[in-house]
Amino acid sequence: MNALKLKKGVSRHSAYNLRDPNAEATEVHTLAVLVDNEAGVLARVIGLFSGRGYNIESLTVAEVDHLGHRSRITIVTTGTPAVIEQIKAQLGRIVPVHEVHDLTVEGASVERELALLKVAGTGEKRVEAMRLADIFRANVVDTTLESFIFEITGTGEKIDAFAELMRPLGLVEIARTGVAALSRGAA
Repeated sequence: MNALKLKKGVSRHSAYNLRDPNAEATEVHTLAVLVDNEAGVLARVIGLFSGRGYNIESLTVAEVDHLGHRSRITIVTTGTPAVIEQIKAQLGRIVPVHEVHDLTVEGASVERELALLKVAGTGEKRVEAMRLADIFRANVVDTTLESFIFEITGTGEKIDAFAELMRPLGLVEIARTGVAALSRGAA
């Protein structure tokens, strides 16, 4: 038996037992879930995660087939390989779920995120913000005499880097969409 005391009802491999030195390393996975576009489906999918203590790093949902009334949920989550397999199996058992794809293991994929950043500043800070926006290929989507709103798309790391550079220049607020992802290739 492990020397680490376990809470009553919490197994050794539970998401709540994160300090077990013998536990497997966690991995980040991007899951694409095709579901019926109807009331309550998103709540059921999210309930699966919250009810079992799984974390969601990013979540995006949108209708992708208007005629077929289907939506695509893209979820970025973390867990051990066993936990990821359990999540996929449990998602597949939810009735309105049609397909579950683990883009992380199925091959190369393209992941992007969109962010809006409000930056307030005048003078040299304003000039520097515009210079950096040009380098990062961020677009100005709104401007006043005292502020900009930049739109930037790319990987999460690119958006994080841009936001960190904007902080000392007057970053006021940021809104992010979460990850949208597709597998590469014809299929």
